[in-house]
Amino acid sequence: MPVFRLSRRLIFPPVEMSEESGLLAVGGDLSPERLILAYEQGIFPWYAEGDPILWWSPDPRFVLFPEKLKVTRSMGQTLKKNLFTVTCDRNFRDVMEGCREPRKDKGGSWITDEMIHAYSHLHKMGLAHSVEVWMKAELVGGLYGVSLGKCFFGESMFTRVSNASKAALIVLTRTLQNLGFVLIDCQVYTDHLRTLGAEMISRPLFLDILKGAVHKQTYQGNWNKMEVFHENHKS
Repeated sequence: MPVFRLSRRLIFPPVEMSEESGLLAVGGDLSPERLILAYEQGIFPWYAEGDPILWWSPDPRFVLFPEKLKVTRSMGQTLKKNLFTVTCDRNFRDVMEGCREPRKDKGGSWITDEMIHAYSHLHKMGLAHSVEVWMKAELVGGLYGVSLGKCFFGESMFTRVSNASKAALIVLTRTLQNLGFVLIDCQVYTDHLRTLGAEMISRPLFLDILKGAVHKQTYQGNWNKMEVFHENHKS
């Protein structure tokens, strides 16, 4: 099946048209309107520097249901030691820069300058959010993603010290659970997220859940002002 080529029109083909790999379409742009439309339909951009924009909707889909978060005993003890300070929406761009740092045995990053510009725009609109993890005044880990309705679409995470990215996800997930979020979209499988409770579900099930949750109230704005976030920071 040929990959759908996007034009300037704000439209995506049905996700059932995607290739076995999950690749659905190529081209278009990263405007806020197109990105929001993509997430609402279970589609996300993922491509390398110098390549055209590629749009994906894999089947199965890797997700984390907030109520199924797994925190190991050792990780729980780490959090209780208060080694980390966790904030939200304090240094969005720095988190994105951290996420695109080269990783061991993985070569370059897919987070391009174009990506940083596009998601920084969504952040200014109050729709993209970052979680920062600090040791004293040093940023040692974090994650970022997009929030629509009762869904959080995780994009990437990074860590510079052991357990920092796990701390970011745990605090975020507990916050989202308290806010009634239905799921965190992790997109594609990783062992790291599986240990925290993420699981594979079919694309039809994912889309059914997404349809019922994405159009509910969106918590738009700076999340660091949310009292519930700070309540979960110290747990």
